Amino acid sequence: MAFLHPLLFSLIYMYALLGNGLIILITTLDQHLHTPMYFFLRNLSFLDLCLISATVPKSIANSLRHSSSISFPGCVVQVFLIVFSVGAELTLLTVMSLDRYAAICHPLHYDVIMSRVRCAQLTAVSWLGGGLIGLMNTAGTFSLSFCGSNVVHQFFCDVPQLLAISCSGNLLSELVPILISVVLSICYFIFIVISYVHIFSAVRKIPSTEV
Repeated sequence: MAFLHPLLFSLIYMYALLGNGLIILITTLDQHLHTPMYFFLRNLSFLDLCLISATVPKSIANSLRHSSSISFPGCVVQVFLIVFSVGAELTLLTVMSLDRYAAICHPLHYDVIMSRVRCAQLTAVSWLGGGLIGLMNTAGTFSLSFCGSNVVHQFFCDVPQLLAISCSGNLLSELVPILISVVLSICYFIFIVISYVHIFSAVRKIPSTEV
């Protein structure tokens, strides 16, 4: 039973590496897949690898060593990578919904709307936005005071768990970045929903061909 946890996590990690690695490899080597949709998908797969690599390998190593400790710099890196990856993925998913909206609802203008330069710009915004959110949350979290118990009830360093063990009386420095992240996430969700509502509406209006 001692090896069940690391074995299970190792299988999940290898499956994620294989799946996302194949997506990145195929969409890079196949010239027919050098389109905006697969360009965004390739970036999304890379962000998935960043997210899972930030937590799972350390958890596997701790299980094999029968330890649950993590260094302070390691905890900082984990928090940043998790928030960065999630923030960038949410932004990129929003960009992908815009891409599908342009392709289905405005097919004649699609090449102009989603040009190579525009795709690169939108991807850069996703990465920079995720990095900015990650920096704000990481700086806000570790600017707090931690005294007493340093046990995080999670297999990785997470912002809510770190706030729970903080003894700082003023949590405003961290609550503001969290509030900004929540508002942005809601805005992204609303944009995605609206985009796909328009997409489904456009698809339903396409006349079916009778055989």
